[in-house]
Amino acid sequence: MGKVLVLFHSASGNTAKMAELVAEGAGLISDTEVRIRSVDAASPDDVYWCDGLAVGSPTNMGVLSWQMKQFWDETMFAHWGKVDGKVACAFSSAGGWGGGAEIACQSLQMVLTNFGFLVFGVTDYAGKLTTCHYGAVAAREPRDDEVKASCRLLGRRLAEWVAVVADGRKDQHPLNKPESRTLPG
Repeated sequence: MGKVLVLFHSASGNTAKMAELVAEGAGLISDTEVRIRSVDAASPDDVYWCDGLAVGSPTNMGVLSWQMKQFWDETMFAHWGKVDGKVACAFSSAGGWGGGAEIACQSLQMVLTNFGFLVFGVTDYAGKLTTCHYGAVAAREPRDDEVKASCRLLGRRLAEWVAVVADGRKDQHPLNKPESRTLPG
């Protein structure tokens, strides 16, 4: 059974709502156990537990929040190199469109890469104009259907990769699921 952790920091509640949607998407893949943890309540044991990790942060001046960075700098520092090879992705909520959410996702991916995670983006469209190339992004609360769909898509893709990489379930590989590769609408 694949294990997915959705780890997030949320200042306003918007990133927490995205985390719930990412977890919902991960739960769509059978035989996947999903946990959601706020960075304030998370421990290294949570990171060791999971096979796949979705990390979410509000966009702070175009990058991840200091609280999320502190978790990796301090809480996880002694565990560097010990979580190598797990699968990971990112998501972020900004104050508005153009607020740097995609760059925040890239900064999250950079931290994850330094810890040895295999990071990914999603080339599929969650809507006519919405992709998750660097991760799911939202302007404030995820209200629009396409933004919600992008969060679910990111979580589903994470669970698919966990099924393939951790559980050897090649039937879950995205290229073996042509129905998930079509443009919505």
